[in-house]
Amino acid sequence: MLKPHHRPLVAHGTLSFVCVALLFSAFLLSLLVSLSLTIIKTIYLLSVFSTRTGQPATSAATELRFGVWGVCATSVLNAPTFFANNGECFGPMLGYTIPADIVALTDISQGVINAVSQVLLFVLVLHPIAAGLSFITLFSSLFLASHGLTILSLVLAIITAMVTTAVFGIDLALVLVAKSQLPSLEGELQLGVQWGNAPWMGLAAAVLTWMAVIALSARACYCMGVRPSTKFRRSKF
Repeated sequence: MLKPHHRPLVAHGTLSFVCVALLFSAFLLSLLVSLSLTIIKTIYLLSVFSTRTGQPATSAATELRFGVWGVCATSVLNAPTFFANNGECFGPMLGYTIPADIVALTDISQGVINAVSQVLLFVLVLHPIAAGLSFITLFSSLFLASHGLTILSLVLAIITAMVTTAVFGIDLALVLVAKSQLPSLEGELQLGVQWGNAPWMGLAAAVLTWMAVIALSARACYCMGVRPSTKFRRSKF
């Protein structure tokens, strides 16, 4: 029986489960974001929409939602809901190319579309990379019984956390840049830019990954109430 000062405050199995749970949740969120619109149409990065009021309801698109793999154009007659998007979607594709005939039917200028598209193209590949790193880190965390693999998981988690945080920062800048460019592009049009749910999911993934880094650090260095087992301590002497 361990003496009180030898008894770990946190069991190894419990801490390992916490690490895996945090990394799995972060991976799931990163995966969903990387498969956003047009693959998962209800997850998107941002939307550009017309704010004009008093206009008759027509089939002309009044909102463009941009995701990692494309864009969806919707009107007031087929407005997207939380569970579906029945608009005209273009993708999955690399980059954002909307047919000219569709643009002509929208209340949003081609200049606005081009400005948003150029910024989005830059971040297109970063989301799948973050999801891939998150999966690799999750897989390595399944072998925390090995101290060496625990250290490897910690290193991978730090890299993943940094990349995921950088992706969220870029998503944040994306919306801010789009908002700052609208006054010079919209002319007489009345447009607005709205956050999508994908950036906030990315933020949650980054926070969960950093929490996993803390847990893995405690597991790797046997600190914060985590101590090696009696068998491990005896093997060192």
